[in-house]
Amino acid sequence: MNYDVIVIGSGPGGYVAAIRASQLGLKTAVVERESLGGICLNWGCIPTKALLKSAQVFEYINHAAEYGIKTAEAEADFAAVIKRSRGVADGMSKGVQFLMKKNKIDVIMGTGKVKPGNKVEVKAADGSQKEYTATSIILATGGRSRELPNLKQDGKKVIGYRQAMVLPEQPKSMVVVGSGAIGVEFAYFYATLGTKVTIVEFMENVVPVEDEDVSKQLLRSFKKAGIEIMTSSSVESVDTSGAGCKVQVKTASGMQTLECDIVLSAAGVVANIENLGLEETGIKTEKGKVVVDEFYNTSVKGYYAIGDIVGGQALAHVASAEGIICVEKIAGHKPEPLDYNNIPGCTYCSPEIASVGYTEKAAKAAGYELKIGKFPFSASGKASAAGAKDGFVKLIFDAKYGELLGAHMIGANVTEMIAEIVVARKLETTGHEMIKSVHPHPTMSEAIMEAAADAYGEVIHL
Repeated sequence: MNYDVIVIGSGPGGYVAAIRASQLGLKTAVVERESLGGICLNWGCIPTKALLKSAQVFEYINHAAEYGIKTAEAEADFAAVIKRSRGVADGMSKGVQFLMKKNKIDVIMGTGKVKPGNKVEVKAADGSQKEYTATSIILATGGRSRELPNLKQDGKKVIGYRQAMVLPEQPKSMVVVGSGAIGVEFAYFYATLGTKVTIVEFMENVVPVEDEDVSKQLLRSFKKAGIEIMTSSSVESVDTSGAGCKVQVKTASGMQTLECDIVLSAAGVVANIENLGLEETGIKTEKGKVVVDEFYNTSVKGYYAIGDIVGGQALAHVASAEGIICVEKIAGHKPEPLDYNNIPGCTYCSPEIASVGYTEKAAKAAGYELKIGKFPFSASGKASAAGAKDGFVKLIFDAKYGELLGAHMIGANVTEMIAEIVVARKLETTGHEMIKSVHPHPTMSEAIMEAAADAYGEVIHL
């Protein structure tokens, strides 16, 4: 069968690219080996947020007295929490099935492999193979949990994020290796439900890609919540021969042994580029990623790649944006290349983290003279009323032209606030324009206006 576009992978890059292709009048098919929606909808973004919501509800109940509400002692039903999360994921996957039908996109179930001559070979679950052709083939095969050489995952005691979402019972203790978004989200979830959690982070700060002020605040908040944190430390080995795990951790002061039920390896993701036919087709890769240009052309004409398998940030919304740009270019439109310096990052632990653009350290390294404004939620009326005073908004401006270089937030609901900054940066908004944009009172978002005012010595509520 011949198509205008075949997309291999139906995650947030693949299914979005397919829908946009169909909207533009291209005959489109999607190849998927597991579940529509990919990792994000089935094992990542969506079901993890369902787990985190359950943890947040449990946390609210346990602190109800602080809001003047008397409750009986709450008990978390771990199996029911997991079941709810899986139900949410299933619902989202069915939603993608509906979108495929609505947009007249053919769904081909099986494992896809590219071949020379604009061909895709699909191997079905029963072992049968079929070949398809397309003018344009888009690779959107995503990523998986990275396995460290000295931390082999057995799926039972040493696990990745997929197993962490469906454990048969709640562990009494857990060591989380890595404090990126996946690590701190699961650390918060399990600790809130009563698991004793220790985070081991190789870098000197937790959430190491974030601004240092954010890292320090999260460290304080997590320690207050009873989560133990070991930075500048590395897991050297795990002994799983006994009932639990004995984890050997190398720290600045020497070796330590941690005992726990489960070790969660959260040391990032690795691209799914094996057995895709890349070498056979002549598609170039570099450092485990497919090499593409600004419109996602690979080294071979007619073959494209988007999402976690290319060099940008491994985020669902990046994959979606890349998919749309890629398809619009294929259809003869003139899309703008993606600005990778204006991509928001969100982490959904509690307190939440959201950021975009330069950190203070990176802005200084880039040679900018800075104006920095910071507004703590402890000075926010809405945050006080909500009982969510931890955290702040930090804005970084270029002192010369007033350009908003970066924003860093930690606190309740900040993942819902960061989009304002993304739009402001896209429109090249200056600090003075932000100060003069009236924000509603009382809201958490007022902190953005106040932080801008603080950078220019005009802050009212500090």
